[in-house]
Amino acid sequence: MTNAIEIYTDGACSGNPGPGGYGIVMKFQNQRKELSQGFKKTTNNRMELLAVIIGLESIKKPDIPIIVYSDSKYVVDAINLGWVNSWLKKGFKDKANPDLWQRFLKIHQKYQVKFVWVKGHAENIENNRCDELAVNASKGAQLLIDEGYENNNTKTSLF
Repeated sequence: MTNAIEIYTDGACSGNPGPGGYGIVMKFQNQRKELSQGFKKTTNNRMELLAVIIGLESIKKPDIPIIVYSDSKYVVDAINLGWVNSWLKKGFKDKANPDLWQRFLKIHQKYQVKFVWVKGHAENIENNRCDELAVNASKGAQLLIDEGYENNNTKTSLF
């Protein structure tokens, strides 16, 4: 047992872009919470990052350390290797998902967060559960519109 809040996250997408979803398992002492949501059209990277954001936004006590476990190299490396800070300095020019990265940075600064990469589809029970939640959410009947994806990727033809 740890004195940190553990957040396991995963994202899924059927096609890229396509219907997608995220799955989250949150654990602290004897408490456990699962979260998931599906979207009509999105990308896998967006769902991986959104899972982290939703997990952090669900925390009610900022004074408890947090460990985020993710199988997304995109997310974990961007944070642990400082890429996101470089992207921020450049205004996210030519970078994908600036809306989510800005949302992440806003919530991330409130907490003491450590990011740990875990191998996906391996022996990590909680990561496997997150994958199951994400896939099921992507196939759900109540799929939301990923406004950030739709608004940033819609091209208007002049002809």
